[in-house]
Amino acid sequence: MKTLIAKKVGMTQIFDEESNAKGVTVLDISGCRVVQVKSTEKDGYSAAQLTIGSSKKVNRPTQQHYDTYKVEPGECLYEVPLDDDSDIKSGTELNVSEYFEVGQKIDITGFSKGHGFTGVMKRHNFSGQKASHGVHKVHRAGGSIGNASYPGHVFKGQKMAGRMGNQKKTIQSVTIVEINAEKNYILVNGPVPGKKGNIVQIQSAVKVSQ
Repeated sequence: MKTLIAKKVGMTQIFDEESNAKGVTVLDISGCRVVQVKSTEKDGYSAAQLTIGSSKKVNRPTQQHYDTYKVEPGECLYEVPLDDDSDIKSGTELNVSEYFEVGQKIDITGFSKGHGFTGVMKRHNFSGQKASHGVHKVHRAGGSIGNASYPGHVFKGQKMAGRMGNQKKTIQSVTIVEINAEKNYILVNGPVPGKKGNIVQIQSAVKVSQ
């Protein structure tokens, strides 16, 4: 298995051997467990369903799914590819030290922070209009969005106000700085998409720079 799920705890800083401060993100893998294991013979492909955390508010079909495999309901369900010769079983608690190592490059996928419906100045970094000299109640407006007679319509992709954030993002080739096998967490270099408590997916890097 080359993919796990983790919870974003937050950011902190550590110091390297040369006493340089380095910003890192703490990812907690404790509580990551296997719910269902799919096999090529039965399901046509090999995969494992993973969950993390705990949830008391699950609907009846989801509760029955967890009960079938005798696993405590979690906050989510992620299906990750599995090797055909893997002997992993339902209910297994996963430890990050068994799958990743310090210095390894990984890809991290999560949902970015949601900002709701935002204007063009926050969403697209527009400068806005003048504060005075004839400008009235449109200081943060976007201005013109096109011409009248020609082309007579708004071009596709025009930057406007709208919902910002809460999109699936992947950052690639992030270095694992530290692994704590006892408490089952890792420190990765730099920021990670999403807010504190978000669930992210970590996997071996697809593109590794030489």
